[in-house]
Amino acid sequence: MRIVEEGDKNEAKSEPRPASTSDQDPSPDSSPIRFSLPVQILPAPKVDDTMLSLTVAGKVQSDAQKPLNPTQHVVSFNPTYEQLWAPIVGPAHPYAKDGLAQGLRNHKLGFVENAAIEPFVFDEQYNTFYKFGYAADPTENNYVGDVEALKQNDGVSVYNIPQHEQKKRKLEKKKEIVRGRVRKKWAQGELTEEQKKYAEEHAKKKGEKEGGEKEKGEAHADKSTFHGKEEKDYQGRSWIEPPKDAKASNDHCYIPKRLVHTWSGHTKGVSAIRFFPKFGHLILSAGMDTKVKIWDVFNSGKCMRTYMGHSKAVRDIWFCNDGTKFLTAGYDKNIKYWDTETGQVISTFSTGKIPYVVRLNPDEDKQNVLLAGMSDKKIVQWDMNTGQITQEYDQHLGAVNTITFVDNNRRFVTSSDDKSLRVWEFGIPVVIKYISEPHMHSMPSISLHPNTNWLACQSLDNQILIYSTRERFQLNKKKRFAGHIAAGYACQVNFSPDGRFVMSGDGEGRCWFWDWKSCKSKVATCGWDGLIKYWD
Repeated sequence: MRIVEEGDKNEAKSEPRPASTSDQDPSPDSSPIRFSLPVQILPAPKVDDTMLSLTVAGKVQSDAQKPLNPTQHVVSFNPTYEQLWAPIVGPAHPYAKDGLAQGLRNHKLGFVENAAIEPFVFDEQYNTFYKFGYAADPTENNYVGDVEALKQNDGVSVYNIPQHEQKKRKLEKKKEIVRGRVRKKWAQGELTEEQKKYAEEHAKKKGEKEGGEKEKGEAHADKSTFHGKEEKDYQGRSWIEPPKDAKASNDHCYIPKRLVHTWSGHTKGVSAIRFFPKFGHLILSAGMDTKVKIWDVFNSGKCMRTYMGHSKAVRDIWFCNDGTKFLTAGYDKNIKYWDTETGQVISTFSTGKIPYVVRLNPDEDKQNVLLAGMSDKKIVQWDMNTGQITQEYDQHLGAVNTITFVDNNRRFVTSSDDKSLRVWEFGIPVVIKYISEPHMHSMPSISLHPNTNWLACQSLDNQILIYSTRERFQLNKKKRFAGHIAAGYACQVNFSPDGRFVMSGDGEGRCWFWDWKSCKSKVATCGWDGLIKYWD
C-alpha cells in the first residue's frame, strides 16, 4: 500500500506516470489502463455591467415617473401608490366641464368611488355633519369639518345624544303639548258672536272654492292656428269640404302594400287618430304634446290646423256625424267641443276626473248627447246644449276604457280595467248584460263590424275576441284572431270599410291584418314615436 501525502496529490494529478506491469492487476476482472489528461481551467471574461445597471435603473425611474392611462386595463409594471392615486393630467376633454371623459364619469360632479359603508353608519355621519358640522372620515381615523364644534360636543353623533339631553327634550315636548291645549281652550273661550259668524262664513267660502276647483279641470287658454294657404277657395268653399272626386263609400278593400306618406308634426307620441266621416279626406290626430292636429290626406299632405286647448296630453278624440265639430278628452280632466273649421271651442265639460274615452250618440237627432268614460269608474252623460249632466252609469269596478254603440244605437257596450264587458240601455243606468269570466283579460279597444252584427275586442292576452251584438252578446268561439303581441299595450283594433279585413297594431310597432272570412284599402296608423303613417 502506498501512502501519498497531501502535497504529492498535485504532483500525481499534474504528472501522470505510465503504469508498470508490476503495478497491473493480473486478474481478468481488472479495468483497462487509464491515462489522466491535463485539464486547463480558464477564468470567465470580465464584463462591464455599469451600462446595464444604468439602463435598468433608468427604465424603473421612467416607469415610476410615467403617468398611468386611466382607461387602460393592463399595466406592464408595478406602479407606486402615488402613481395610482395621482390626479388625471393631460389635455381637458373638449365636451366635459371638468375634463373627465364620459367613461370615467359616474356622477354629475365627476367620479365617485364605491365604498362598503353600512347604511346606518352613512346616515349617522351624514346627519351629524348637517346637524353639528363635523363627521368621521371613513378613509382615515380622523374627523372632517368644524373642529371646534367637535371639541364642544365631545365628538357625539346625532344618534348618541347624552341621557340628560334626552330627558330635557322630553320635558320640553310635554310643555309644548300642554301650552297648545291651554291656548286652544283660551281661544275657544274668547270667541265672540261676531267672530264665530266670520269664522263660519270663511269656512263656507273656502269649502265652495275647493269644491269648485275640484269639479273643474285645469284651466288653459284655447288657441288655434291655421296652416293652409286660405280658409276658403275662390268658390267660397270651406277647407274642410271634401274634394269633388272623393267617394263617400268604399265598396271593395285590399290589404295595403306600401307606405304612402308619413306625417311628422307632433313632438311626442300620438294616442289616437280619426278619419273625417264618410270621405276620409282629412285625418285628426291627438298628441301627447297637448296638441290636436288635422292633416290633409288627398292633396298636399300637410297639417291644416292645430288646436291648442289642453294643458296635458290628449287621450281621445271623436268627430260628430258631419265632421264639422269634434270632441277632445285630455289628462287635464277637461272635455272640449271644437268647431273643426274655425278652431273655436264651443263648450267645455269636466267632472274633476280624467276622461278616458268620449263618444257622441250616432243618431242624427241626438248629436248633442255626449258620453264619457271616466277614471272614477263612471260613464257620464251630458246634454251639450244645456251643459248639464243628464245621466250617470255607475256599475264598473275600474276605469272605463271604451264605449261602443250597438243595436241601432239603442244600446252601448263598455269595457273597463275590471276585465268585464257591460251592456247598457241608452238613458237607463242599469246593466242589461254583464260579461265576465275568470279567463278574461282587460279589453282596451273595441270596434264594431260594418254590418253591426259583431264586436272585435282587443284582449290583453294577445288575441282579438269576437262577440255578437244580438240579444245574448255571446262569444264567437270560431272566430279568434291571434299572432300579434299586444299584452301590456292599449293597441287599437278596427275593420276595413267593407268588413273583409281585421287590423290591429302590436307592441313591436307593426300593423297586422287578418281576413274576416277565409285586399285596395288605405290605412293610417299612429304610434308613440309621434309619427302618423298612411298606407296604400
